[in-house]
Amino acid sequence: MAFQHSRFDNAHEAAPISWGEAKLIKYLSGKSERLTLPSPAVVSLPVRPNNHNFFYHHLCQEICVLSPIALITVFMTLILPMQTVLGAQPTLREMAQQRGFYIGAAVAIPLLDDKDYQGTLKHQFNICVAENDFKMESLRPSRERFEFSTADKLAAFAQTNHLKLRGHTLVWHLAIPAWLTQGQWTRDDSLRIMEEHITTVMQHFKGKAYAWDVVNEAVSDQAPWGVRADGFWAKTIGPDYVEKAFEFARRADPQALLYYNDYGAEGAGPKADAVFQLLKDLKAKNLVDGVGWQSHLESGWKADKSHVVNAERLAKLGIEISITELDFRFTLPSTPEKLALQAGSYRSMLRFCLTQPNVKAMVLWGFTDKSSWIPHFYKGQGDALIFDRDYRPKPAYDALTDELLH
Repeated sequence: MAFQHSRFDNAHEAAPISWGEAKLIKYLSGKSERLTLPSPAVVSLPVRPNNHNFFYHHLCQEICVLSPIALITVFMTLILPMQTVLGAQPTLREMAQQRGFYIGAAVAIPLLDDKDYQGTLKHQFNICVAENDFKMESLRPSRERFEFSTADKLAAFAQTNHLKLRGHTLVWHLAIPAWLTQGQWTRDDSLRIMEEHITTVMQHFKGKAYAWDVVNEAVSDQAPWGVRADGFWAKTIGPDYVEKAFEFARRADPQALLYYNDYGAEGAGPKADAVFQLLKDLKAKNLVDGVGWQSHLESGWKADKSHVVNAERLAKLGIEISITELDFRFTLPSTPEKLALQAGSYRSMLRFCLTQPNVKAMVLWGFTDKSSWIPHFYKGQGDALIFDRDYRPKPAYDALTDELLH
């Protein structure tokens, strides 16, 4: 059989070749110019055609097989290998793992019964976190009773599909049960309840959750820029509730990574400085390992020098960083221009992560616009994630894959 390459010169080039086409050309470049078949058969194969389905299109049209044995040989020699070579572009998960990086998403656990939802989650991401079902309000309906059935569903899914699992969150001034906020508690009572909760939850997920947001959003948004004075824990225990929570967590699971998680502390400013000081104090006592930058941001955001400086000063403390709740919102409706601007923001964040050695993960707060908190919290805004409502990749997804490939 003669294996003939049709030639393309510059005058015949049309659209840029796809990822799959590039892999095919690389594959064919290592093939012999001639293949011997149990004659007679001829295959004419263009090396650089104009359409993305070129291989099967041209092969089906241009193979002339006069022997059943020859047909089988062509199928085994060319078509089956091409199914691998021309397979879908690697997923975010595959590319992130090749870079030694975690890319993940928050999960609405009830949607795990949706095949499209769970399929996208397990194929595209290598780390996950529950949106709501690890919070105290969900896990502890009464002081005496813990309810883990829904949270266990995500833990089992993560183990089965080899996703890392983050725990979010153990101590927060929101999403706490009414029996707690409506009760009358002394400082000692509140400390005991906190310790019971942290110890029980962390030990239940020991060996399953590799990292925990121990305390969430404890730093004030205004002067005097310290631990906020409002909220149940601060009112009943005092500002040292943060340190106490980390003490309890370190004892409950010494192997888990312990994070402080907050918003508005990604770059420069008084809140970022207050979070840095809190981390410095906790790190001096070996009570914290990392900081979560939530990063609920507006489309058009770009990483700048302030983010680099902040990351570097945290690295000097021995603090790792995870982007924990990423989304880029804009005012609806979507337009190509808005989606392109959003894609640039996602690209900028990932590029920042990949160039800072102490940034270990980038976790989105959801992954499909079908299930996002943004429209409920920011009126008139939405479409903040990388898959649309039908799980189709958006330009933001393409920007992330391109950044990971380069």
